Amino acid sequence: MSASLPGNRDLPASQYDLDTYWGRVKQSAEIADPRTLFVSTSGLENAKKLVSSYKQGEAKSMTPQIWQAKKVVDSTLHPDTGQPVFLPFRMSCFVISNLIVTAGMLTPGLQTTGTLLWQITNQSLNVGINNANANKSTPLSASTLVKSYLFAVSASCSVALGLNATVPRLKRLSPGARTVLTRLVPFAAVASAGALNVFLMRGEEIRQGIDIYPTLSEEEKTQKEKDGTEVPSLGKSKKAATLAVGETALSRVLNSTPIMVLPPLILVRLQETQWLKQRPRMTLPANLGLILTTSIFALPLALAAYPQRQAVQAKSLEEEFWNKGGTDGKVEFNRGI
Repeated sequence: MSASLPGNRDLPASQYDLDTYWGRVKQSAEIADPRTLFVSTSGLENAKKLVSSYKQGEAKSMTPQIWQAKKVVDSTLHPDTGQPVFLPFRMSCFVISNLIVTAGMLTPGLQTTGTLLWQITNQSLNVGINNANANKSTPLSASTLVKSYLFAVSASCSVALGLNATVPRLKRLSPGARTVLTRLVPFAAVASAGALNVFLMRGEEIRQGIDIYPTLSEEEKTQKEKDGTEVPSLGKSKKAATLAVGETALSRVLNSTPIMVLPPLILVRLQETQWLKQRPRMTLPANLGLILTTSIFALPLALAAYPQRQAVQAKSLEEEFWNKGGTDGKVEFNRGI
């Protein structure tokens, strides 16, 4: 991310007002823009140079070219490490990476083996995304990563198989109602296991805490640019980590809800139409189209639920930070995505 590039001058966080939800939606849509996936290595290096030229004071103002370069950098590099996030796990690839997996989980009439395979595939992808985009000030050990993965897979498979076995036994419901509930089983499994996956994959952050920094005033930012100094971490906060992980888990549920609920319910209605009955081969394309359309709109709306760079009152954290807050007594940290 642009914050990890050399230079003491702070970049504007966004072209949009990140204090508002819709401003964050617009910013999230840029980070999730799939077109950034086609930027070459040389294109990324050029974008980094343009961003650095502003941070080092060579460019006096933000131009359209620098804003575009910042978009490429923010959607490609991790804010803590400054290294490119593995392409399938970037937020700009999220819709594409999840399309086939989601379509597989929402396939009507899946048997036990198919349900298990798709849930395992989905949680494997979630582990990669959560680990690649987590706050890196508290690294996760390989053994913890494996344990977290196994717990997440077990949870999603248990929920999916349990509900698949329960729904047919609900004899008081009409066949139509049972069909709808069956189609919603993947949502229950994905939502519950998705939230658990975030807590498991980022549990080390909660146990050890994440780095927090004082919020700087405009004058302090200007002075920092002149001095060429970096703002040191105030220490690691477990409460900040709990907030960061909790908000990220909730945003995952917010993202999966429309994707896992709307397409199957709409597909149930479409399958009752004469047009689709006469063209059963169009069921899969229709399902993919519904998932893709829903995903494109749902992802920015979910990512924008909470700011990525979170600012909170120092007094809401551990007592050791109460008198260390910056402007308005606040501290900030990278929530992760």
